[in-house]
Amino acid sequence: MRVHGGQHGARVSVAGMVCYRPGHRSRLIYRLPHYHRRTGERVSFSLAEYKRMLQAAHQQLPGGKIVLVWDNLGIHRSTAMREFIDAHSDWLTVFHLPAYAPELNPAEGVWSLLKRSMANLLATDLDHLASMVKHRLKVIQHHPA
Repeated sequence: MRVHGGQHGARVSVAGMVCYRPGHRSRLIYRLPHYHRRTGERVSFSLAEYKRMLQAAHQQLPGGKIVLVWDNLGIHRSTAMREFIDAHSDWLTVFHLPAYAPELNPAEGVWSLLKRSMANLLATDLDHLASMVKHRLKVIQHHPA
């Protein structure tokens, strides 16, 4: 989501994992970094941010083993990410979705709900936008149905 006005090109990005375990309530784990478009700053999730999210999920989820079904974003299929996955194969197994299959990706439903709930939002600045996104994601987390 972009913020217009005084923060040209600033954005809030969200990456998340919808987690399922038989017999347990589903979980939503997400990261929400701010990108201010400062000189040299990335404008999207870095490999390090994805790695940290996966490691956090490994710590938060009981049982510790994760079977990740991922879309085909370039960074998800990168050599560096493959090396990370291989280095953590004791707890991380990854499968990739077909080329275009949003209906198979449960995270797409979360993003759709989030976007619809924010359709008429007027954010005053990047921090306001980020706090609204966090609030809406917490609502989704606590009402997984």
